[in-house]
Amino acid sequence: MGLSKGKEHTTDVSMDGRVCIVTGANSGVGFEAALRLAQGNAHLVMVCRNRQRGEEAKAKIEASVKGPVDLLLADLSSLAEVRRLGKELLDRYPKIHILVNNAGMHSTRRTVTVDGFETTFAINHLAPFLLTHLLLERLKASAPARIVNVNSKGHRFGGLNLHDLHWEKRHYFGIRAYGASKTANLMFTRELADKLKGTRVTINAMHPGEVKSRMGSNNGWLWRKVYKALLVDPLLKPASISGDAIYYLAASPELDGVSGKYFNLTQLEKPFPHALNRSVGHIVWLLSEQFTGLVTRDTSLT
Repeated sequence: MGLSKGKEHTTDVSMDGRVCIVTGANSGVGFEAALRLAQGNAHLVMVCRNRQRGEEAKAKIEASVKGPVDLLLADLSSLAEVRRLGKELLDRYPKIHILVNNAGMHSTRRTVTVDGFETTFAINHLAPFLLTHLLLERLKASAPARIVNVNSKGHRFGGLNLHDLHWEKRHYFGIRAYGASKTANLMFTRELADKLKGTRVTINAMHPGEVKSRMGSNNGWLWRKVYKALLVDPLLKPASISGDAIYYLAASPELDGVSGKYFNLTQLEKPFPHALNRSVGHIVWLLSEQFTGLVTRDTSLT
């Protein structure tokens, strides 16, 4: 690929006329990605859970750009909501060129979704898995097109257990559940990249850098005030660096045909070894198809 190490890569290539979807677009990394894409003249589609925060973020972006900015609402913890969102996107946009799967969460305690899945796994992996599949034929028809999965160095914490993906049998550790969800997302990225060969649709994952965001804001006051404010926030950089990196991954001609890779911002990196296990990745894919209702076969492990 020829990408050099060191200084982050940038591009000023216009996204004029290209429909770009960003999930979790109202704050942090998602907002900065949405803003940068809109500044690049993209037709921006923001997907947010909260209407008020979404409208406020949309107004901020519209104040600095001239192109179209749309807001769609969806709670990505619900697979029914993901399906409704997918249908709305297909109904409204004859072409879809860029999908940025950014929405994510970290929780210090185990909760389950309306579908009965551990919430971190559902939002960080199952939701983008399903949404991507729902939009895949439209992306192929709009090619060249790109999918960017906002992942994390947190995948290094592991936690992926094929016999207990939803932490029903083990003591719940939030950081390991987060690592498991991001590991599954990385495996999904590599599996789909193989299936997309020859389609002119690419998919890559990226760590958005150590930046300030609302990640973990759903947790209790102790985590927010002590862990986040005292131990993390002083070391964090502005989320705008993530927006620039996502724009590069979505727009740069240097990445034409590059797929199935993992980037730290714009620098190519190798994921931790457990995330490279293709045998496990294949099983995660089959289970994810079953969980999201994309297939009806029973792939339960014995």
